[in-house]
Amino acid sequence: MLGVEHLIRIGGISKAALLEELERSGISINPLAHTLFADDRFEIEKEVEDIRCVALSVAELGLAQGGTWPLIVQHATALGLSLCPMETGPHLRLRWREQAEGAIGQSATRGKAPFGSLTVASAALCDDPSVPKGFYLRRIEGVLWLRGYQSDDEHVWSADACLLFQTAAQLAGLGGECFAAEHAKGV
Repeated sequence: MLGVEHLIRIGGISKAALLEELERSGISINPLAHTLFADDRFEIEKEVEDIRCVALSVAELGLAQGGTWPLIVQHATALGLSLCPMETGPHLRLRWREQAEGAIGQSATRGKAPFGSLTVASAALCDDPSVPKGFYLRRIEGVLWLRGYQSDDEHVWSADACLLFQTAAQLAGLGGECFAAEHAKGV
């Protein structure tokens, strides 16, 4: 997944139907993700659209010591990347079933992206840090999760945090270690 461009199909389904499909597919959803789905500002495209995305670590964006959200977005923009639509997370979770385990044998994390997780870089619904900022994908003890998260612009993301961005052009020379390409089958 990391450093390799992938097409992700979004849109063409209501939020209620998307949530139902996640639940029918056995995807676990945390309360913050449910909060995002319940927010009227989270909208789904009416028409089906294929977007091009790439996953990169914060270090691969040029921030070897990590960085705040505004700095991450600035570096991503300089590389020709943009934020994904909020709905990218749920659509990707439905299609990406081969995510590597992120919990077994790993210590618990607090205030940092969990091991093996993929955060979908998207615009926040508002500036209030108590409102979930977006989605991340994770496999915990074999269970696939779509999780919402809270953060503010002062939080420093670690260099190894993996983020999914939208791209409009082929990205030559960007490789990575977050996810192996074979895990992205069916995306």
